[in-house]
Amino acid sequence: MNGQDYASLLDELIATSNRETRHLEFKSNYQDPNTLGEYISSLSNGATLDNEEYGYLFFGVDDTTLEIIGTTFNPAVQKVSFKLDKSNKNPNQYLEIGLRQYVTPRINFEIVTFQANNRKKVVMLKIPAAKGEPTYFMGKAYVRVDSCKTDLKNYPAWVRQIYNSNKDWSAEIVEDATIEDLNPEAIEQAIKGYCERFPHKAFEAREKWSISEFLDHAKVTINGKITRTALLLLGKEEAAHHLNHIAQIVWRLQTGEERAATIFYPPFLLSTINIRKTIRNYQFKIFPNNALLPAEIWKYDNRSILEGLHNCIMHQDYTMNERIIVREFVDKLEFVNAGAFFDGECEDYVEGKKTPSRYRNPFLASAMVNLKMVDSQGFGIHDMYMHQRERYLPMPDYDQSSSTHVILEIPGQVINREYSETLMENSSLDLLTVFLLDRLQKGKKLTKDAIKKLRDQKLIEGRGKNLFISRKVAGITHQEAEYTDLSGFDDQWYRDLILKALKEHGQLRRNDFNKLLIPKLPGVLSAYQKKNRIDRLLRELRLKGLIKLGDGRRWSLG
Repeated sequence: MNGQDYASLLDELIATSNRETRHLEFKSNYQDPNTLGEYISSLSNGATLDNEEYGYLFFGVDDTTLEIIGTTFNPAVQKVSFKLDKSNKNPNQYLEIGLRQYVTPRINFEIVTFQANNRKKVVMLKIPAAKGEPTYFMGKAYVRVDSCKTDLKNYPAWVRQIYNSNKDWSAEIVEDATIEDLNPEAIEQAIKGYCERFPHKAFEAREKWSISEFLDHAKVTINGKITRTALLLLGKEEAAHHLNHIAQIVWRLQTGEERAATIFYPPFLLSTINIRKTIRNYQFKIFPNNALLPAEIWKYDNRSILEGLHNCIMHQDYTMNERIIVREFVDKLEFVNAGAFFDGECEDYVEGKKTPSRYRNPFLASAMVNLKMVDSQGFGIHDMYMHQRERYLPMPDYDQSSSTHVILEIPGQVINREYSETLMENSSLDLLTVFLLDRLQKGKKLTKDAIKKLRDQKLIEGRGKNLFISRKVAGITHQEAEYTDLSGFDDQWYRDLILKALKEHGQLRRNDFNKLLIPKLPGVLSAYQKKNRIDRLLRELRLKGLIKLGDGRRWSLG
């Protein structure tokens, strides 16, 4: 939407409502961050109670006359202090960052500044309706009653209504759509997938059922009526307007100076196959240990490409009205879908032991399972990791994901050739351990539980942020030199080196010790940490009377 669209929306809301409601507020000007956070909670909950997709708060509109008077509020530069004690006036963070921190669960509200049709400045907050649970600000849920916002818990019937409000966007019936809006080729592919998933029903699907009956059996339609799921997976491109959603997958090539992009539309059942063919995949050679011949492997596993695409489709938060993005880089693929990780974390699924307890789009998920696009038992992520391990490549990861988007990266090249090849071949390490060691070699952050698991197996050494592979893994992976560089030597070795240098040269300045010792100190230490360690070594030797600091700040033997 552009500025004119927002101005027209404001005019429409003023004309149709003619007053404030549980999901619509007008304010002349900004007050304080705590009040604004309470309004976000109130309007999100009110939108659900009013059966609206969004709540709206407009600054620059008189709340009594509904006259557009303009506002001086500038949210982009507003710095605030979010404290329960409102007497604290020390602003220390930007308004929007603070609001997103204290509003839970995290909802993708928008803050937009535009000019109304009378050329007055207006600031709008567009706030998604609460889904399945109330929206809170600083741990408290609000709702508008008459002209005041108050504690939602005082209205238990409304609380129950919000908890029972979690609509499935993908199951909604599209009244204007018919079976003629579905793509025949996509339907044929859907029948093929269904028969592979349910071979005992293949005869009925191909010989007995009509197309309409098949679609109902596959849970793509409901009693012959076209759902949003049917249009996403099987709909003709020209029928996508029925969705009232952008419904696009964008493939972008970003490899050095080369740039390209293509937009793919429904039916997504066929589009994902075409995207997989568009991605540039080729074989290259690596040399696993103990192998007489090199292994030829594909840069990307086709099953993993489809798994990444299908997961984006299944888990996309369609209420955010965004495209699915696929980026192809020189060394990796990146898949981006709107909405946070919905049930648990990526690590929960690595071993294939967790089964999802819920889905953001349950009707769509069920249809994709029935058409053999995805797995329903939580093995999809596990299989992607296994495919990478089998091909001696780094593990996929979701590290760039946020509260609003899931981002999957699938590496397409070896980071440390010998480390990856040898480690992946070692059958004594389970997949979760390989996953954690892979994160270590990439320099990724490890949780306390992950560090404990690796320490218990004596696979890592070091402290704090300075973790490195242990002597045991160094031996397995032929990285003895790297291990020595990272772990360094014991303190007595460095003290002896200092004394030896002073015996040979008589006197040395502090900078001389830096030149002597810094290259020999552990590789995991920062420059600052290395200098601190040299200070400590010199101080210990001086306290023992073995060295002394004389005139001109020169060190000599004691």
